[in-house]
Parts: sequence; structure tokens; C-alpha cells
Amino acid sequence: MTGKELKQLITLGEGFTTEFKQGGTTQIGRELCAFANATGGMILIGVTDDGRVVGVKEPNRLKSEIQAIARSVEPPLLIDIDTVGSVLVVTVPAQTGKPYSFAGKFYLRDGASSQQMSRTEIREFFFKEGVIHYDETPCDHFSLEDDLDKQSWETFRRRAKIPPDMDRITALRNLHLLKDGRMTHAGAWLLARDIRKFTTSADVSCALFLGTDKVRILDRQDFYGDVYSMIDAVVTYILAKINVELIIKHVKREERPELPEEAIREAVVNALAHRDYRLSANVQVYIFKDRVEIVSPGGLPAGMTAADLGKKSVPRNPLLFGMLYRMDAVEHIGSGIKRIRDICKSYGVAPSEVLVQDNWVTVTFTRPQAQRESGREPAQVEAQVEAQVEAHESLSQSEARILAVCSKRERSASELLEALGYKSRTGNFKAALTRLLTNGFMERTISDKPRSRLQRYRITEKGRALLKGIGLAD
Repeated sequence: MTGKELKQLITLGEGFTTEFKQGGTTQIGRELCAFANATGGMILIGVTDDGRVVGVKEPNRLKSEIQAIARSVEPPLLIDIDTVGSVLVVTVPAQTGKPYSFAGKFYLRDGASSQQMSRTEIREFFFKEGVIHYDETPCDHFSLEDDLDKQSWETFRRRAKIPPDMDRITALRNLHLLKDGRMTHAGAWLLARDIRKFTTSADVSCALFLGTDKVRILDRQDFYGDVYSMIDAVVTYILAKINVELIIKHVKREERPELPEEAIREAVVNALAHRDYRLSANVQVYIFKDRVEIVSPGGLPAGMTAADLGKKSVPRNPLLFGMLYRMDAVEHIGSGIKRIRDICKSYGVAPSEVLVQDNWVTVTFTRPQAQRESGREPAQVEAQVEAQVEAHESLSQSEARILAVCSKRERSASELLEALGYKSRTGNFKAALTRLLTNGFMERTISDKPRSRLQRYRITEKGRALLKGIGLAD
């Protein structure tokens, strides 16, 4: 590496593949391990967090210490160490022996930081040792001559905070979007004029329906630019189709959407950043009279369960996710679901619900009008349930609400729907009721005829004990 190349790398700042250290070897094993479990990267020793070069003393001694630490990683790591001026450049190449551990602990690169994970989570996350994430693989349909045009590059450069005078190939290579002269899928998705050229199902379909089901469609629009542009376009579409309240403040008129824009944006970002791009399905947005659903294909990434939502992040597409973080599309790593819930709470609307299935993740926002028409304000049940359920993540909001409603007496399905503010048996409602019945927290009054018109549902002793455990029983 030349001095000029080092300067360009420092100019780009810390990120998914670059770490700055002012000096010493503190936590160097953690960083080596994290890069080895991701796509590799560089540690620049002698550079402060804000990009100032302070250099290192006794570089030969430091080299020996780092080599010894690399050999103590399990399995041992092969790294390259170069001296460029007064800076020590430690390069961790892409590895094939994943997962790697240091001092009995496992680490993974997450955005611009390294996070500790369990061995099971890492094994599950990578499916099997040595498998590379799809967003990091070469995109054979991307042509550097035809697709890397001036307009696409300028838009991307500005969003990614790349200096205007930096060579585009150098920048893309340093950001690991270009490898061995070939664009990765993550790079193609971020530079695309039409993302379907590179991944057929990478677009987003939005639809507005009359009523609470998909019988009659009022409007439909597909979005298929680059990932960053699709986020803005989808959020704009949703805001244009939901109600807006006009508020007069100090003789100034302000518009307030019925659902918080920040929460909607966070859900859209999550859907595009964490979806499985290998699947033939696309991201889908459904706007009904009573709710907004954002559906992402692929289920949860390996190494994550529904109980982990809101607590940690295991990105399925780490290179894409890291770039979206760099481009400020992602504000806080690992806090998406919790952030959505917090925003909804402060906005005064019902908390969003997350339905996790094998091949889909659905985030649902209940529209305030649906709550008012049912004779309930959002806070009537949600405020009572929310705090307790946050401490018991294996129980969803819908499940806790059903248990609470049935704590006094048995209920019919229509009574449950009315009490919970649903107009029809949505996917969230049916999934929640099924899980409660399967796990023995609820039971049918007519067990031998599940579809009987006289069927009612009641809480079991097991369910009552669960309610008591989370503080919702009288």
C-alpha cells in the first residue's frame, strides 16, 4: 500500500471493513476475530478515531505482538502487516475457516463495530463454515463500462460521503463493493438504475386496498431503482395514502400523518436491508383501511429468533447493511424493532406488531381510525400490556392481549376480534391464537369441533400462570 492509498482509505473513515486504532494491542484480538468472521478488513494502527495520523513507536515490537495474537485465534489466523509511513496496516484477508474465536469468545463485524456472539449464533448465521453472504458475491450482470455511469456514481458518491476527487474504482475497492474487478451484489443494488436487471425480485410492490382484505385493489405501484432510492419512494407512497391531520401551531399549519414517518421508514429499511435476495419473492407493502403491512421475504436471518427482535442485530446482508449505515439510512445498528416500538409509543399510536414465519417477516401498523371505529383507543389495552411484554419477549403483543381479554371469561372469535380492535381475522391474529392453543395457554370449549359456529376460547391454568408471571393477572 502506498502513502496515497493509505490517505484515501483514511479519508473514507471507519466502517464495515476498516478500523482505526491510536496505538497498542488492546482489543486487537477481538477486531481480528470479527473481521475474520465477516469479509475481512484492515486495522490502521497509529490513526485516531477522527482520522488523524499519530503514528506508532517501535513498529517491529508491535508487529510481533500482533502476529502472536493472530496465532492465538482459534483457528489461527494468517494476516499481513505492513508499515506505511508511521502507520501499521494490519490486513485480515477473507477467511474460509469460519467461525473464529478469540479467548473463547466469538465476534462479528456489525456496521462499524465488533459485536460478541455465541458460537451457535455464528454457526447458524453462516449456515455452514465458509459460506459467503449473497450480497458479497460477484454480480455477473453488472458492467463497469455500461452500468457505472456518471449520474449513478455521483448520486452514490454523495450519499456514501466519498470525496469528489477520489477515483471511483479505488473508492469501490476500498469499500469492498468491488472485488477482483467485479462488482458485488451489494454494489450493484446501491448503484442500480433498475435493480431488477441484477436481481429480478429485488423491487418493492405497494398496493392500496378498499376495506380490510385484498378483494378490491384501488392503486398499485412498483419501485425498482437502487436500494436507497426505493426506501425514499416507498415511504413517500405510504405517507401519500394514509390520513394526514392538519394542526395549527402559532398561526402556522402543520401536517401530522396518522402513523409516524420515522417508524414507517425504519420498517421499510429493515425490510430491504435484511430480506433474502436469493428468493423469487419481493418486498410487499399493503395498505388497508385498518392497517399497513410491510412484508419482507426470507424470515429471520440464521442465528436469530423472534425473542431476539429489538435486542440485537444479525444482518443477513452485512455489506449492504454496513453501506446503508454509512449512508445514514440506518440510524442505530441493532435497534430497528425497538426503535419502531418506541416511536409508536411516543407518537400515541398502537405499537407495531411483528409476525415471524419461516419465509416471511411482517411488520403491521394499526391505523388509528380502526381503533376509534371499534370503540377503543390504542392505549386501552396496549398501554397495559406493553411494559410487561417487553420483559417477556417470547410472548407477542397480540398473544398477551388475547390472554388478557380472556382472563375474565371465555370468548368467541368475534368477541376477541372486537375487543382487540380487528375488523377481520388478520394473519397476526390467527397466528397468535394458534400459538396460544398449541402451547396450551388457551383451549377451545368444543375441542372435537374446531370450526363449530358455537366455538369459544378460554384461558387455561397454564395461561393464567403466564399472565400472572408477566404482571397482567388480577
